[in-house]
This record gives sequence, structure tokens and C-alpha cells, in this order.
Amino acid sequence: MNLVEQINADIKSAMLAKDKETLEALRAIKAAFMVALTEKGAAHELSNEAAIKIIQKLVKQRKDSAAIYEQNGRMELFEKEMSEALVIEKYLPAQLAVEEIEAQIKTLIVQLGAKGPQDMGKVMGAASKQLAGKAEGKVISQVVKELLAAL
Repeated sequence: MNLVEQINADIKSAMLAKDKETLEALRAIKAAFMVALTEKGAAHELSNEAAIKIIQKLVKQRKDSAAIYEQNGRMELFEKEMSEALVIEKYLPAQLAVEEIEAQIKTLIVQLGAKGPQDMGKVMGAASKQLAGKAEGKVISQVVKELLAAL
């Protein structure tokens, strides 16, 4: 069962369980999938990789919104956004630990022959491809920056 089918099945389950919070988050995912499918030049089916990218984007949006709501003292909206983010995150593959990310990036740096911070773009491009879906871009960028600065 691919990710899109899993979301559809979970929507049905949430409807039967009358779980409004989960249902709202799942419908947001499905809506984002439908938008991606109806975009000009889009494929007829959504691949798991594309679905994961969409879900990562939705989680990031929820967390960014939650941070803004928290800064402005809107705790009810903060809690709503965070609960939606938690529901949506369940559909992402397990994220790598920072140590695992560092190990993979060190290997990439050696393979690419990077000599310092000036090679940030080259290393980031390769690292982003290799760690897509397994780690957040922010974390990858931070680790690459630290490792290249140490060279």
C-alpha cells in the first residue's frame, strides 16, 4: 500500500472513529496531494517520494505557524497546529540522528574532495539528494557548515 492509499484508508478510519483533529490533518494532506496531481505537467499518479516531500512541506508549515501563534500568545491555535503537525509527521519515514547525518556527510566530503566552506554548495547538493526524506534541510545545512568549517 503506497502513501496515498494509506492516507485515504486512514481518512475512512478517522471518519468512523469521529476523530475530528486527525481527520482535519489527513484531509489537508489529501488536498495537498490533489493540488500536486492537478498541477500543469504533473504525472497521473503521485510517487511516494513526491508524497513525502509534500508531507514534509505540510509539517514545516504547521510548525512555522505554531511558532508564530506561540509568539503572539494564541495558545489555542498553537496547540491546534502542533497536534496537526504530529498527525502529519506519522506519515514521514524515520528521521536520521545527527550522528548518522554527520557520518554520511563526512563520507560525501571525502568523495567530493571538498576543501572548505567554499565547497558548501557542492556538498549541500549531494547531501540533500542522498538524505532526502531522511533529514530536514536545516539540519543537513548546519552539519555541512560545521564540518566544512573544521577543514
